[in-house]
Amino acid sequence: MGLFDKFKKKEKTKENNSEDANVQGWDAITNECERVYPNQKNPIHYGTLINWKLGGNDPLEGVSIYDGGDYWHFVTYGLSELYEKETENSDISGYGMEFTFKLKKDNYKNEEAEIKGICGILQSIARITFTKGEVFHAYEYLYTGQTQGIDTEMKSNITGFIMIPDNKLNSINTPNGKVDFVEFIGATDSELIALKSKELDVKSLYEKIGSDITNYNRESVI
Repeated sequence: MGLFDKFKKKEKTKENNSEDANVQGWDAITNECERVYPNQKNPIHYGTLINWKLGGNDPLEGVSIYDGGDYWHFVTYGLSELYEKETENSDISGYGMEFTFKLKKDNYKNEEAEIKGICGILQSIARITFTKGEVFHAYEYLYTGQTQGIDTEMKSNITGFIMIPDNKLNSINTPNGKVDFVEFIGATDSELIALKSKELDVKSLYEKIGSDITNYNRESVI
């Protein structure tokens, strides 16, 4: 089975409903999140109405958001195999990753809209993986040339992302294979252009930024 076939869309069948009986991959992610946030058994969660394999537009099955105190910690469900094992590679679960993101709490005009906005962005990035087979790794960057901010008002200097290993969630070995938590950190246009022109690498930029929590109001470090 090729990379592009991992989570291909299928016709709706009775067999697809059997996924509900086996949630070992889903539970493995939740268990790791609850290791970090033991008192948050019912975090904010935005689920997908129509499953990708049944023709839906959103590849992720859902995004959970944990309260990190001064930030919101987003964790995706759907890039790994959440239910039964479907792919041939027993070493990794699905694409072998889930996305995470930490958004600094602030005096947003509409905090719920900003949270939903990040969920939408994570769905869009996951769509790249599902449609093009691109796997995102730590110490890479995502630059699209976008100059508008990723916030809902599109005023932030943050226009793209760098990636690191999530520093709260450890990689997990699930019954379906290994899953790495790839954390996205907001980066400015100037920072991303510097990465593209190889003025510095992602690790160096991350050190300059000095935090893995995305702050829509921060100035560029380049």
